[in-house]
Amino acid sequence: MGMEGGTMNITVKLFATFRFGRFAAATRQYPPSTQIGEVISELQIPESQVSMIMLNGRHANPDQRLNDGDSLALFPLVAGG
Repeated sequence: MGMEGGTMNITVKLFATFRFGRFAAATRQYPPSTQIGEVISELQIPESQVSMIMLNGRHANPDQRLNDGDSLALFPLVAGG
């Protein structure tokens, strides 16, 4: 892993409905100091639809900054019945 070209490699994992028209897991490149919320926006996911954010296996917030090699998981709201 490295910052070659001034980018970070981030593994992004999407769950349930977030996968539709996107992907289940992918390594994507982002500029240094990218915040989680910027990744959510770039994926065209409304932040209000995100129920849980996990960064390297720990709960995270949209304003947290990412580091090269991080693993980000996004979970949608789940409708109950």
